[in-house]
Amino acid sequence: MSSFDFDDWVFIDKDEQHVKRERKKARELKKTQWWHNLLNKGICHFCHKKYPATELTMDHLVPVSRGGKSNKGNIVVCCKECNNLKKYYTPAEILMRQLEKEEAERSSNSNNGEDRNQNLLEEE
Repeated sequence: MSSFDFDDWVFIDKDEQHVKRERKKARELKKTQWWHNLLNKGICHFCHKKYPATELTMDHLVPVSRGGKSNKGNIVVCCKECNNLKKYYTPAEILMRQLEKEEAERSSNSNNGEDRNQNLLEEE
């Protein structure tokens, strides 16, 4: 499997009015009891680690810049590190990146294993 850079093929043609409207909705959601309950749990949606509320952010699973909405089904609590790593990717793109990484690791481990076996044979 060949490696590719997701940043090279992710096309973002954001609708500025949509982004403005959805960010306003997100600000309103931050005032709700629903959001405060999520913050108080303190669990990052992505890494599942516990954090103080001050270290958590609101994240749109499908980014607003990619057409995502500011609603309870698309918004999660996450730590700042995970939010920065996620960038503007969709859940499907994140899974593809993970699969690509795992495939590269398997290929690397497979090659390393072959090299070790070759070295063992040469030492005899």
